[in-house]
Amino acid sequence: MSSVVDEVPLTLGEAPPRTLGLLDQGAFWANLGVSLLGFSGALYLLHPPGGAPLSLVAAVLAAVVGSLVGTVMVGLAAVPGAHTGAPAMVLLRGLFGAKLSYVPTVLNILQMLGWGAFELWVIAEGAAAIFGDAVSKQVWVVAAGLLTIALTIRPLGAIRLLRRFVTAGVVVAMVWLAVALLREAPSLGGGGWSGFAPAVDYVIALSVSWVPVAADYARHSRSGRSAFAGVVSGYTIAQVACLVLGILALSLVGNDPARVWDAFVAVPLGGLFFGVLVLREADQSFANVYSTAMSLQNFLPKVDRRVFSVGVGVLTTVIALSADVNSYAAFLSVIGAVFVPMFAVLAVDYFLLGGAARWDTSAGAPSRWGMLVPWVLGFVAYWLVTTAETVSWWDAVWTGLRDAIGFERPVWMNAALAAFLVSALVTLVSGWRLRGGGAAPWRRGHRRSLQDDPAPRSPDGRG
Repeated sequence: MSSVVDEVPLTLGEAPPRTLGLLDQGAFWANLGVSLLGFSGALYLLHPPGGAPLSLVAAVLAAVVGSLVGTVMVGLAAVPGAHTGAPAMVLLRGLFGAKLSYVPTVLNILQMLGWGAFELWVIAEGAAAIFGDAVSKQVWVVAAGLLTIALTIRPLGAIRLLRRFVTAGVVVAMVWLAVALLREAPSLGGGGWSGFAPAVDYVIALSVSWVPVAADYARHSRSGRSAFAGVVSGYTIAQVACLVLGILALSLVGNDPARVWDAFVAVPLGGLFFGVLVLREADQSFANVYSTAMSLQNFLPKVDRRVFSVGVGVLTTVIALSADVNSYAAFLSVIGAVFVPMFAVLAVDYFLLGGAARWDTSAGAPSRWGMLVPWVLGFVAYWLVTTAETVSWWDAVWTGLRDAIGFERPVWMNAALAAFLVSALVTLVSGWRLRGGGAAPWRRGHRRSLQDDPAPRSPDGRG
């Protein structure tokens, strides 16, 4: 029986318990890797935004490559959380300084609210695919919202519940559905390789959306190694399986994403096993709502996380009642453009430039304005290279800039990797320059973390 000590602290002033092992982490991230949105989103592998249609082999390889690249990023982003015990947005105090960390915190809150609303919407749509109009979709949204809020009250208990019971059910359901779909799926031919790079971008974006929240869970890991291995193994395997299942289902409904779930329900016992996946989708909404609450604690570290969880859960439910899933691909493009270069800056600074020994994650951490430069340059590189389409005026800005500088994107070039390389190289070069210059500001003093400041001040500095 779990004790209070085995649960997430209510405020940032308390040390986090280290109770999650490799199996806990792997099962949790495997469940996050299976998404009902991923089934319909598999269409973007076969017909990537801004790219030519892919062959089946190219689509599957894009799923594998994109998942591995994305999950390695998520896994590395989890390691500092395991080392320090700090939540993700609090860790960014070490990278950017306390006040500048509010910028990515706000962006993360916005993306988590968007993801959370999408997940509640998709739970309702999935339930409707099984039960039809017997129950209003609004009722399903509200029910899913309440379940989500309940899970966030005891988050470590929810993760243990996933490992012990839900994961086995998900594995059985996916195996059953895969066998049934393979028996009926037509031969998948045609397509080529020219759209491979944008397809990989899409898959990376599916994974990388978890980069700014990975430490929220890894802070409870027993080691950085188990946190990294749990993310990479669990999420990669599950996401690839999810996307391949989506491709098979789409082949049965004429590549119509609006009917993809009908393919699952139509197979023998499909309603039962698809229902398992619909119920499991609540772990996605749970993760989004809980991490939003943890992000808010970067602003108000003394507020009870349960208060934030309830408030965020209610707001997410309200948004879900009017969500527009048609903006899904554009939403993922924005996520990739923002968080891939930010991760590159974090990884280089923490792992290569000594951040592990010197990051100040206290509420008084000084601003590091220079770290914004590589992040912004990586963001620019992403939009120069990407072929994704968002809104007309935004796309026109980048088209105009490409024309002005005479940039023509090669077919093989990948936007996420371009953004990562630009941000990583700029961070590395600037870090070496500062080291060569002697007394760089970040080299003075000693490392501070939440454990060094058990009663952290609020962001405005008041005790």
